[in-house]
Amino acid sequence: MKTPCFALLSALVACFAPAAAEPQPEASGPGWAPLFAADLANSDQPAGVWSVAEGVLTANADQCLWTKTDYENFTLDLEFKTAEGTNSGVIIYCTDTKNWIPKSVEVQIADPFADKWAKAAPTWHGGGIFGHLAPAKQVTKKPGEWNHLTIEAKGKQLKVWLNGELTAEMDMARWTSAKRNPDGSEIPSWLSTPFAELPTKGRIGLQGKHGDATVWFRNVKIKA
Repeated sequence: MKTPCFALLSALVACFAPAAAEPQPEASGPGWAPLFAADLANSDQPAGVWSVAEGVLTANADQCLWTKTDYENFTLDLEFKTAEGTNSGVIIYCTDTKNWIPKSVEVQIADPFADKWAKAAPTWHGGGIFGHLAPAKQVTKKPGEWNHLTIEAKGKQLKVWLNGELTAEMDMARWTSAKRNPDGSEIPSWLSTPFAELPTKGRIGLQGKHGDATVWFRNVKIKA
C-alpha cells in the first residue's frame, strides 16, 4: 500500500519529468512508395549529373534531383552517407527549381567531423533547417556510414528526425523575417523569403555534389 507521502512524491516526479522524446516514424506499411523510379524516369534532373548503382543515388556536380510532382502534407524517409567535408541537403516546398535557394526549405546535411562545418553557424549543422533552425543535437555519423533521415511536413509544421533523434521542430509561421530568426540569430542574406510567406506545397529535391565532397542517397520513400 502506498503511503500519502509516497503518492505525493510519485505525482511530483511524474509532473516534472521530461516528456518522452517522439520516436522516429517507421517508414513501412500502407501508403509508402519510392519517391523516384529505379531509373529516375519520373525525375527532373540535368543530363549527365545523377546516377544510380545498386539503388544508391549520387551526383558528380552541384545540381539537384527534383520530383516532377508537387507535394504537401507528407512524410519523407531516406538514408544518406557523407564523404569528408560533405555539405548537401534535402529540399522541400520548392516552387522554383531554377532559383530554389530562396524559394524552398532545406533540411541540412553536413559532415560534422570537418572543421569548416563543425565551426559554422549552428543553423548550418546537419539535422537542422538550413539558415533557420539549428539541430537539437549533433547525431550525424562519421563519413562513410549511413544515416537515417525522416522529414514530416504538415503545412507550416515541420519535424526532422536523424538517426532516431528529433533534431528539429518548426512552426514556419513564426519565421516572419528574412533577416532574423525568432531567437535573434542571423539568416543568410540569400534566403530572402520569410518562411511565414513560403507556400507549403512544392517539389522535393536532393542536392548534389556541393563543393568537392560527394553525398549518397538510398531508400528514398514518401507517404503523402
